[in-house]
Amino acid sequence: MTDAVASDTNARLATRSAAFEARLQKRYAAEKRFRFLGLFAVFFSVAVLALLLVNMTVNGIGGFQRAELAVPVDFAEGGIAADPAALARPDALRILETQGLPEILEFYAQESLGEEAAAELSGNAWREVGQDIIANPALLREKTTLWLPASADLAGGYDGEGALEMRALADRLRAEDKLDKRFDFGFLERSDATDPQAAGIWGALKGSMLTMIVTLLLAFPIGVMAALYLEEYAPKNRWTDFIELSINNLAAVPSIIFGLLGLAVFLTLFPGVRSTPIIGGMTLALMTLPVIVISGRNAIKAVPPSIRDGALAVGASPVQVVFHHVLPLALPGILTGTIIGMARALGETAPLLMVGMRLFVSTPPDGFTSPATVLPMQIFLWSDEVDRGFVERTSAAIIVLLLFLLVMNGLAIYLRNKFEKKW
Repeated sequence: MTDAVASDTNARLATRSAAFEARLQKRYAAEKRFRFLGLFAVFFSVAVLALLLVNMTVNGIGGFQRAELAVPVDFAEGGIAADPAALARPDALRILETQGLPEILEFYAQESLGEEAAAELSGNAWREVGQDIIANPALLREKTTLWLPASADLAGGYDGEGALEMRALADRLRAEDKLDKRFDFGFLERSDATDPQAAGIWGALKGSMLTMIVTLLLAFPIGVMAALYLEEYAPKNRWTDFIELSINNLAAVPSIIFGLLGLAVFLTLFPGVRSTPIIGGMTLALMTLPVIVISGRNAIKAVPPSIRDGALAVGASPVQVVFHHVLPLALPGILTGTIIGMARALGETAPLLMVGMRLFVSTPPDGFTSPATVLPMQIFLWSDEVDRGFVERTSAAIIVLLLFLLVMNGLAIYLRNKFEKKW
């Protein structure tokens, strides 16, 4: 009888052990599948990001270049006699025009390229040469070879597009080493233009900088003060619950709604500054505020209560506790939320469409109240063009926008790490 009981017990133990081993193997298999799915998600995200960056880089390289014609020019024989004092005047470009700079360039272009090719010289070529002369008056005493922008048609012929005769002309000039695609440094210095060969990104880039400055100056202090009040001072009642609910809902509102709000409020109060960085900045500040308030409250809440108790115990006032202890410790988390909010604001177009920043700006804005556009809007405008030159400029502008975002985020991360404290 005893042997039968022992045998039955051993059988039950063996069954339980086998079941346990089966469950353990099943759990290990589930963990392996989860680890595999996690690694797959990481590698897939990195692959998609790499594909995006490679695609933008390949397409954007052409946007940083332009087709240029080589024109030998002897300014010493050209007859331009502008002295350095005249070139220092605000109307120096007009002085060079009256002294025949456009005609001199046309003469040398016809002499070296022929009439057919000289006719494909960009109409703005003489202005660029004039700016070079103003920057370096010694050019007027030299003989040099200038690389001048070609027309959009000849640039299209260089890329194998457009009319057959234009492609043939481009092939001939390339064979003679008189036409080439060169890096266009002026792309980062010029503003928008109707000719892709003359278009630049500086006007939109400066507009984005001014708009982001207004957004940061408004959203950051207001958002931080609101987070401090709600977390440290506000009484817990229905009114504060309603405010918290409203802030959480505002963070999920589509951005175009903030554009409608800016259109209804800011342009009514300030009708004379439409389509300017100050209006765009105030509109984007409204959109960014809820993100900063929510992240700020979470960062303040994460500060251990012992910090507050210890500060009060050594005699600090409630205000000193908040501003000398709680806020410095919460600042890294607040800056993280600010980074997220500002990055979102930098890439927005819908709110700025509503306040009129979809406009052609041929000169960079002089200040916060000058007409301006921003990088996302410039990309949107260029992407609507059918000219291949603008397609390449669009990719180049996207690269500039990404670099601007990386610089802005890098600065914010540096500040966050600088103020980070451990306890």
